[in-house]
Amino acid sequence: MQDYLWLIPFFPLLGFIINGLLGRKMDEKAVGVAGAGTVLASFGTAVLAFSELLGMSPESRVMTQTLYNWMVTGNFSVDIGFRLDALSITMVMVVTGVGFLIHVYSIGYMHGERGFARFFAFLNLFTFTMLLLVMGSNFLLMFVGWEGVGLCSYLLIGYYYDRIFDETTGLTCAGAGTKAFIVNRIGDFGFLLGIFLIFTTFGSLDFETVFTAAQTGAGVSTEIFTAIALLLFIGATGKSAQIPLYVWLPDAMAGPTPVSALIHAATMVTAGVYMVARCSVIYLQAPLAMEVVAIVGLVTAVFAATMALTATDIKKILAYSTVSQLGYMFLACGVGAFAAGIFHLVTHAFFKALLFLGAGSVMHALSGETQLPKMGGLKKHTPTTFWTFLVGGLAIAGVPGLSGFFSKDEILWKTFLNSPVLYVIALAAAGLTAFYIFRMIYLAFYGAPRMDAAVTHHLHESPRVMTVPLIVLAVLSIVGGYIGIPHINQFEAFLEPVFAHGHTTAEAHQAGLGLELALMALSVAVALAGIYLAHQFYLAKAGAADRLAMRLHGLYNLLVHKYYVDEIYEALFVRPLNWLSEKFFWKIFDIKLIDGAVNGAAKLFGGLASLLRRWQTGIVQNYAVTFVLGLIIILGYFLVR
Repeated sequence: MQDYLWLIPFFPLLGFIINGLLGRKMDEKAVGVAGAGTVLASFGTAVLAFSELLGMSPESRVMTQTLYNWMVTGNFSVDIGFRLDALSITMVMVVTGVGFLIHVYSIGYMHGERGFARFFAFLNLFTFTMLLLVMGSNFLLMFVGWEGVGLCSYLLIGYYYDRIFDETTGLTCAGAGTKAFIVNRIGDFGFLLGIFLIFTTFGSLDFETVFTAAQTGAGVSTEIFTAIALLLFIGATGKSAQIPLYVWLPDAMAGPTPVSALIHAATMVTAGVYMVARCSVIYLQAPLAMEVVAIVGLVTAVFAATMALTATDIKKILAYSTVSQLGYMFLACGVGAFAAGIFHLVTHAFFKALLFLGAGSVMHALSGETQLPKMGGLKKHTPTTFWTFLVGGLAIAGVPGLSGFFSKDEILWKTFLNSPVLYVIALAAAGLTAFYIFRMIYLAFYGAPRMDAAVTHHLHESPRVMTVPLIVLAVLSIVGGYIGIPHINQFEAFLEPVFAHGHTTAEAHQAGLGLELALMALSVAVALAGIYLAHQFYLAKAGAADRLAMRLHGLYNLLVHKYYVDEIYEALFVRPLNWLSEKFFWKIFDIKLIDGAVNGAAKLFGGLASLLRRWQTGIVQNYAVTFVLGLIIILGYFLVR
């Protein structure tokens, strides 16, 4: 039975329609039930499909459903169809499962907000478009979902459209949404060119047709495969916030915290990783593109981690952390360990959604405060938030026994097999991750309270509708990694039919179990060292971090200003394009050429009309004379001819 696949994306679409059309006439409870309930229905349908896939033999685990033929012109044909295999069902389970928890959390977090129904309508629309992206059976349908999540991101980042987001830069929430939209369009242009080249090369946009041809080579040169892979990766750098198009994600924290958790941690930003993994057959035919993916991912992982070291906004720290962890996923894909990259995508969805929602719970307790210097001592006031947040911190730091340890160690191990140099750099990034995450935990939950007395008096734990999702995500952050235990990796085995030509476990066995355990111990030591250093700088030795910042003032200032990348982009691209738009496209091209042509045509016909108007005197005799003259001219013409 595969004729029910359309229900998975349909339920969130139904929630969007209900809340979008009727939300203003419904109370908050009804809106929340419609929003979260439809996503739960989608998750339930996905579980049914997952159980059906498990009942199939591994090599035949594919479910497809074609609803109708969408476009036909010449030799171009595209269907509205859905495809579920091991990779897409993994993404669907993450989108609907984690998405449902975030929808439930939002009921409490957004309580009393103006536009409550609008928020849930957009959240449901996002879920629908994300499911369209991961379930589409061809590149064009994937692109529709790709653009849809970009639109929803813009709408949700700018939810507080009348507020200033960053007092330092004056950036508004609407401006942050616009920034995200424009930067993503740059990447999407590359993605679209890649789709055009795919059709030109293979004559189809259907996944099955394209990937079957790519697997055999189909007489296509390595250069063409490389061009396709790099163009697709440009799209991935925009959507998944990699260098050089990462600048939109930190400012995307202008949206409500549940938006940050769902779109900018668990789902939308992983779309680029999913797309690269989905196109693994193409990338394996393009070694140069694989190297680019690995290097860009690794550089981004380190680059973003360093910016998180000095950030003071709790949500921006998590944003830089997301950029860094996405870099790890691309590193895995770049070295051919696609299953390891998707494994980290799944575990990251658990612990990063937990950390973002935990940050939202902290903000709820502090009346919206996000600055770490104005926190402290929250452990005793918000115990559930603290313990769940701690679990998320331990998971992302790579502490043994938690999900992040298994997935990150798998990436480090596969990276070492490919390049020891890349491994060393990735290991250093892991140490930075542990340091900045526990810097945040120590500053927020430990030490003396640094908030105003009025805020301290009203400190309280979040309601159960917010803390229960935190607890569930904390449990998933603990147990979620056990499906990928080395050498009995059930997750990799499940994905193996999709990545049959990717990184094989045989290489790992040949390298030796002893070496793998030694490297595992080294990664744990690096993580613990990062946690220890954070403890020393921010708890044990008061003022040590400030003294180090003064001693390394130049480096500290560079990190505080995020390497001045936004300022560089402003000087090189934004201002010149604004000037060009105003001075040339508007004043010359628009006003003088376009408007000039339109206004000139109007003046021409106006002049002609004024001449013709003189003939309309209203005197019958004049009309008769004109008629006779015209008749004489016509007769004369025929007589002379």
